[in-house]
Amino acid sequence: MNPLIFKPIYKERVWGGQKLATRLDRSIPHDKPIGESWEIVDRKADQSIVAEGPHKGKTLKQLLESYGAEIMGPQYKQHTPFPILVKWLDCKDTLSVQVHPPKDIAPLFNGEPKTENWYILESDPNAQLYLGLIPQTSLSDFTKAIEQNRLEPLLACTKTQAGDSYLIESGTLHAIGGGNLILEIQQNSDTTYRAYDWNRLGLDGTPRELHQDKCTKSLIINDLPIKPVRIKGPSSILVDSPQFRITGHTLTPDCAPLILPANQSPRLIHVTQGQVTDSLSQQNIQLGDTALLPYTSEIQLTATEPATVLITDQF
Repeated sequence: MNPLIFKPIYKERVWGGQKLATRLDRSIPHDKPIGESWEIVDRKADQSIVAEGPHKGKTLKQLLESYGAEIMGPQYKQHTPFPILVKWLDCKDTLSVQVHPPKDIAPLFNGEPKTENWYILESDPNAQLYLGLIPQTSLSDFTKAIEQNRLEPLLACTKTQAGDSYLIESGTLHAIGGGNLILEIQQNSDTTYRAYDWNRLGLDGTPRELHQDKCTKSLIINDLPIKPVRIKGPSSILVDSPQFRITGHTLTPDCAPLILPANQSPRLIHVTQGQVTDSLSQQNIQLGDTALLPYTSEIQLTATEPATVLITDQF
């Protein structure tokens, strides 16, 4: 089975913009703030659909029902959803300050844990992230701040630049500042609790719901700063977590092909610079694409110009 590429699912968000069109050459509604493009998803309300090839038109769920072991490996349990959700985030404005519940807390609220990774594709001057709380902030300080709607002074922030990669584990308070274009690779979860939303109105003209009690119970306070990881040399590991691993690769026309052997792990191939070609199938994977490489398939990636590829596996 060749690598599978799916049709994006676009989401209007109050903080969204138009960079998915201008930077990734996507065709999106020009009169709406499109904040998210879901590249691969297997949920009841949202299903990725194969964009091309022999399986064109099939949903990811249908593929797993028919070819589960071929795509996921011999340990795959029938009817298990695909474990990873991949999005592009165009953050024209700042997102809400939020937290995702840890694994032991999520069942209390019928939610799902969500550890996620952000890879910064583009960063405007002075764009930043809000990651956790400033040192020595107590849970009591946090609770009082969100009750009084004055959380901003307690947020730890850091400037971003293209190529930065951040792992955000469940339980971490976080927000993405305006001016960031981000590839988000996460657990298959859509549970988000908002602590603070900058006193703005939602798309319907009313304040968006806050979940202050759930945030307080889900928050893990850690004074250690979250630092970015970057690709060093031709290949380096960006993330090695219990949920998934992400490896970054830089390819040039004169380097050896990047070979991903079969029967090791299903893989997601994300192109964040240039374009690559599978020497075996002659399939192109271009900037912005996420391709699903089945467990039983091998791929050999080459580039005709400098390219950057992220590989997500071990999920």
